[in-house]
Amino acid sequence: MIARGDSVVCLDDLSTGSTENVAHLMDSDRFTLVITDVSEKVELDPDDRVDAVCNLAQSGIPAGLPGAPTRDIGRRQRGHAPPAGVGRGHDARFLMASTSEVYGDPEVHPQVESYRGNVDPTGPRSVYDEAKRFAESITMATHRTYGVNVGIARIFNTYGPRLAPGDGRVVSNFVRQALAGEPLTVYGDGSQTRSLCYVDDEIAGLVALLDSSLTGPVNIGNPDERTVLELAHLVLELSGSASPITFEPLPTDDPTRRCPDITLAKSELGWSPTIELRDGIARTMKYMASVMAA
Repeated sequence: MIARGDSVVCLDDLSTGSTENVAHLMDSDRFTLVITDVSEKVELDPDDRVDAVCNLAQSGIPAGLPGAPTRDIGRRQRGHAPPAGVGRGHDARFLMASTSEVYGDPEVHPQVESYRGNVDPTGPRSVYDEAKRFAESITMATHRTYGVNVGIARIFNTYGPRLAPGDGRVVSNFVRQALAGEPLTVYGDGSQTRSLCYVDDEIAGLVALLDSSLTGPVNIGNPDERTVLELAHLVLELSGSASPITFEPLPTDDPTRRCPDITLAKSELGWSPTIELRDGIARTMKYMASVMAA
């Protein structure tokens, strides 16, 4: 956004991020970092005109949820209202980042936006799933009640440079384990599928939705569906690691299949991913190797 001439104010509590991720932007007079928890406070210069608000403020790791789920889901819900309020107060476009987890363990494949999902509201993943479903609901209520211009993106598995090693996501776990010479942990028999979208493609999709007038929800992900075991073997091949693969019990409610139908994004946004999985994993591995070496 800065490269194309926009000015950006980034609000982050750094709970899952780092100032190192935006160090290359700090010298720009069109970038401002405000360290704050958006569930508690959002303060902007009242003289600034805000054209768009992107609410990306949430951990993307269902398995890594904090140990106090009641506190966490409340924070997730509270964290949605202030950014939406900024959008309403400035008559700005409001982009809300949802997730493929709203589909739960899907009975429809690939997942299309009209599918209402198969979510266990009392299961161990419910804090994340239901918080995002709530966020979609309140976004649409804001749209219908106040006429706020909203766009909802359902993000599927995303990977790439700046993933934190071992953060619980399948790519970062496998890459870290392979580079460290540790066994790669596969849950179940590895036949469950994931569709992995490289971060550059994901960002391009989000920006395309932001720049449109489409309300959505819109699936933004890569329909290149792979098994988890296939991904483990690819990581071993690209890393040259001799690490073995170990198998652990499949976690409760772990989705067996995950693949987006991106027909809507293609037709309405002119967007589709372009980075091949092999290339994306290689780029991610190079970044993670440098982080681990440091």
